Amino acid sequence: MASSEWEIPPELQPDPTEHEFDLDLALRSIVGVKALVPPDAFTAQSLGTERAGSGVVIRPDGLIATIGYLVTEAETIWLTTHDGRAIPGHALAYDFETGFGLIQALGRLELPALPVESGPAPKPGDVCVLASAGGRKHALRCTVAARQEFAGYWEYMLEEALFTAPAHPSWGGAGLIGGDGRLLGIGSLVMQQQDGKGRRVDLNMVVPASLLPPVLDDLLSFGRPNRPARPWLGLYAAEDEEGVVVSSMARGGPAQKAGLHEGDRLVAVGGTRVSDLTGLWRAVWACGHAGTKVRLTINRQAVPRELVLASIDRRSFLKAPRLH
Repeated sequence: MASSEWEIPPELQPDPTEHEFDLDLALRSIVGVKALVPPDAFTAQSLGTERAGSGVVIRPDGLIATIGYLVTEAETIWLTTHDGRAIPGHALAYDFETGFGLIQALGRLELPALPVESGPAPKPGDVCVLASAGGRKHALRCTVAARQEFAGYWEYMLEEALFTAPAHPSWGGAGLIGGDGRLLGIGSLVMQQQDGKGRRVDLNMVVPASLLPPVLDDLLSFGRPNRPARPWLGLYAAEDEEGVVVSSMARGGPAQKAGLHEGDRLVAVGGTRVSDLTGLWRAVWACGHAGTKVRLTINRQAVPRELVLASIDRRSFLKAPRLH
């Protein structure tokens, strides 16, 4: 969506008088991010070769925090400022565990940096602003609806994700700004949930910004956390009423190579029974580091089987960022 084509309805935009900080100045810290990915990249088929979203300036030298899927395998990145300037950027890092991506601006941004929240986590009921690039007309007054664990189908889990409502229409890399003007999180997903009356409610899942400071130095130095990678299976799984089922697999990944099929039911990892995604990923990661063998018990058409998968480091499937 081009920025001129949509805006948050005025009644849902934040009111500057509600905040003790300069809202419009803080919103200048949110930049547009456009990433171009080569067609032969591993993620090109699932995430596309042109990705657009937002990022948040977190240091005066032009360091930007965003959501990692926007910039993974990106060859070219363009940043757009509130006053219409286009500045090239470089993908520095993508942390698979938190989901954060980092971009370094390759020109002078001359924009304010938002301080990253490192204190107490926001509480349900707290009023915040979720903002994508483009100033107040792309900023949404929202509330923290929940703080709870989140598991994604792509071998991803957060112990405590933030969920905000109403949902922002341009959530990828959007900045969640707290009442004191600090960065509380980075927008990742939109999700549907039922409220108490059975109505569908759209929420945004936001990665808490407090997860960034503990890994920031590693990401800047190594492009990743400085510890062994988690085992990756190339497995996409979903929950249903009966437990966990294989929905698809990464082409050429460990799950496909081991003979897993779509529709297989995942019963146990090692000796640990699994009934949901959080339990599945915890059990896989408890097997050791990338390279470890992971034993899965599955049901295929109600017949139990065991498969042994040779896990790998997910990064070995990805194109590394080009150095400029």
